[in-house]
Amino acid sequence: FGSSCCAATKVPPVCRAMALVSVGGYEEPAAKRARMMQLAPQLHNELVAVQGVNRKSGLQAPTMLLTGHEAEINSVEFSPNGRHVATGSFDKQIFLWNVYGDCENFTVFKGHGNAVLEVHWSAEGDVLYSCSADQSCAVFDVEKGVRLKKLSGHTAIVNSMQVARRGTPMMVSGADDGTTKLWDLRVRRCVHTWEHQYQILSVTFDDTAERVFAGSLDDNIYVYDVRKRCEEPMMELAGHADSITGLDVSKDGNYLLSNSMDQTIRLWDIRPFYAGPASRRCMATLQGCVHNFEKNLLRVRWGPDDKWCAAGSSDRMVNVWDVQARRLLYKLPGHTGSVQEVAFHPNEPIVASASSDKTVFMGELGD
Repeated sequence: FGSSCCAATKVPPVCRAMALVSVGGYEEPAAKRARMMQLAPQLHNELVAVQGVNRKSGLQAPTMLLTGHEAEINSVEFSPNGRHVATGSFDKQIFLWNVYGDCENFTVFKGHGNAVLEVHWSAEGDVLYSCSADQSCAVFDVEKGVRLKKLSGHTAIVNSMQVARRGTPMMVSGADDGTTKLWDLRVRRCVHTWEHQYQILSVTFDDTAERVFAGSLDDNIYVYDVRKRCEEPMMELAGHADSITGLDVSKDGNYLLSNSMDQTIRLWDIRPFYAGPASRRCMATLQGCVHNFEKNLLRVRWGPDDKWCAAGSSDRMVNVWDVQARRLLYKLPGHTGSVQEVAFHPNEPIVASASSDKTVFMGELGD
């Protein structure tokens, strides 16, 4: 449960709007205030007009800093109702925080024997899933604060996992052993394994969980058919020039984003009845994301309405793009280490960023 070492800090703005208030019901007479201004006319020249603060969200302050993890934070995600946020860290722990108020850390999940590399909520928000460098995935009960199941089967670091949005409750995981595993969460066991000769660094489902996308060390994205479960991929998305570290499917299920160590984000058309060849499915390339010698698994995420996307970056910046306009909207500073992942709030213009500097920033975006 919540640890006293965890804290949320309001990051003050550069300047604050100030106002004269009466104390104890007493108010200076207008004549006296006028004489005071006449005695010090130079004060009038020093006054700076400050506009009223136009807040965009329910956060306690425009920017909140969450501290408490003892090592690099690799993953962050808001709960489906937007009230909580989960973070997974190299310190082997998963923290749950309140989004509003003082952003208290109210639960700490333990159980992994090595770094937590990715976390995701169930669609109902009552279960949390994770994968770890301890070669396993895990299932946690959010309300009870306990681990329900350890999912074993991989023989190397599990780099990525994702759960199905709807339909049969399933999970997919990808690991350094070159396998992409499909898990049936009703019985909590692996029901199929796709093998590949190179490490799998990122995985996700499509919107209906009928296809699995697996990003590999060999620069390609492999698409597997969940229903037929053929050993060979049904399609390959080629175009990146380096390893694929992050994948995310749009909320409408039509498009895929991929983050690569070639310093680009690519937008892919993954509609099943696309008329052109696979080589033409890449619709756009977004610039601005930086990968460096650390070779971190930097993720990419869609916004709640598919208009924006965000990605981690080794240059310590939070990058947000307008996907439709194909341009970089925000490049937000603040972190002192690599930004591993950026997540969007489901209901409000808020982003959360997880960094190797052991902190999480939550901040509201403008128009």
